[in-house]
Amino acid sequence: MKCLGCSLANKMAPVNVVYENDFVCCILDHDPFNEGHVMILPKEHFEDVDELDAHTANAVIQASRLLSKAIKVLYKPDGITICQNGGMFSELSHFHMHVVPRYKHQSFANFYLEAPLNNESIKHILLDTRDKLEEVIKSIL
Repeated sequence: MKCLGCSLANKMAPVNVVYENDFVCCILDHDPFNEGHVMILPKEHFEDVDELDAHTANAVIQASRLLSKAIKVLYKPDGITICQNGGMFSELSHFHMHVVPRYKHQSFANFYLEAPLNNESIKHILLDTRDKLEEVIKSIL
């Protein structure tokens, strides 16, 4: 597949899947803002939110609800930011939505900066994070 997002969503590239159904694949972000940062990707190729069919759009929102519940249980964040960047602001040229646990006194501006995040310790525990999130999600379903 030429589209990186399609490759990720269909597990043709290495990913840490925490949840999936017929329409979406939810994976840990490889460059997480915080532990538990997940991306929701449709399995079918769409570039922007206005292109999503009704079933896929519903699956994206339902996945964001499920992931938010699991993140709240596991990480007890002060809040959750759900965001989507389209057009020239999408690094994948494939629709994806971020679900990011957030904490008080933490600037989210760093999420949009080109500078690397200070997240090496989180990157080293991605497999553990995946296993924990997967377990909590299964208990919610």
